[in-house]
Amino acid sequence: MNVKQRIENRKSRMENMNEQYPNDEISLKELIEKGREWYQYLLSKWKVIVLAGIIGAALGLTYSFIKKPIYTATLSFALEDEKSGGLGGALGLASSFGLDLGGSGGGAFSASNLTELFKSRSMVEKTLLSPVVVDGKTISLAEMYIQNKEWRDNWKKKPVLTKLEFVPSANRKQFTRVQDSILGEIYKDLSKSALAVAQKDKKISIISIDVASENELFAKYFCEALVNEVSEFYVETKSKKAKENMLVLERQTDSIRRELNGAITGVAVANDNTFNLNPALNVRRAPSARRQVDVQANTAILTELVKQTELAKVTLRKETPLIQVIDHPILPLPKEKFGKAKGIVLGGILAGFLVVFGLILRKFLKSITQ
Repeated sequence: MNVKQRIENRKSRMENMNEQYPNDEISLKELIEKGREWYQYLLSKWKVIVLAGIIGAALGLTYSFIKKPIYTATLSFALEDEKSGGLGGALGLASSFGLDLGGSGGGAFSASNLTELFKSRSMVEKTLLSPVVVDGKTISLAEMYIQNKEWRDNWKKKPVLTKLEFVPSANRKQFTRVQDSILGEIYKDLSKSALAVAQKDKKISIISIDVASENELFAKYFCEALVNEVSEFYVETKSKKAKENMLVLERQTDSIRRELNGAITGVAVANDNTFNLNPALNVRRAPSARRQVDVQANTAILTELVKQTELAKVTLRKETPLIQVIDHPILPLPKEKFGKAKGIVLGGILAGFLVVFGLILRKFLKSITQ
């Protein structure tokens, strides 16, 4: 009985599978028929699709004539910091053998963080206030950017903006709310797509800066001015403590030198007052002796301060990083232009795709409503 039951169960399963296969074949056939139906429908609308492609190609060609070329200014520089010698050299040697020991983050102004400093709002705004000479007139980069974008044509109806100007090297703290908002808009435009800062490799301290603009001179001037601003800020910040220590030592040295000169003069005066003095009157020689002690003490202090000052100068030179520019942006800058062939192809494909999508959506909605 068990064997018969197994045979019967197997037969029933086979019958069920045979019943299912025809359904699968029917659904596949229906799918193929649906595809043919959609194909025939789109084929019947070929005139509309071709017309849309032609219109799109014409629009793309027109855009290629209207679109201004984009100029890109590229500047690369190497960052050398003598302070990072010992441990940094060991980490670099280990990385050359394929060992990653970390430590690449560094301080607040390490090479990786320096790339973010270039894109910070404070550095960009300071750069925008840098002076440049355009057509024999000295203006700021912010004014040059506003002229390139032709914003003043849109400001003619706004009295608040008509007299607005950005004087080169102006005091940023004295700007009005309107000036702050304009600089903010310029910063957004530049940081969104125009400014790119990248470090090719964490093991290589070479950083490249790309500035893209429709104005060739603006791209060049802004790229160079930004590097100068960041370099000055970076060097000043890195060497600030060592510089302050050196200045304190120099002031102390000058003070002790004045005291020593005064003590030497005091000894000479005291000696003049005791010239041909009776040897029995030794008390009259006390001022000269006290001055002599001051001279000896100030001489010892001055010697030590001079030594410490020279050491502070050496430390300052070590603390001061070197930013060496490798490649400057050279005119004419490389430009990227929206080609005519590219405009025709992209415009035709995009327009054709949109029309096909619209026809499919229209037929689908029509079939639902029926």
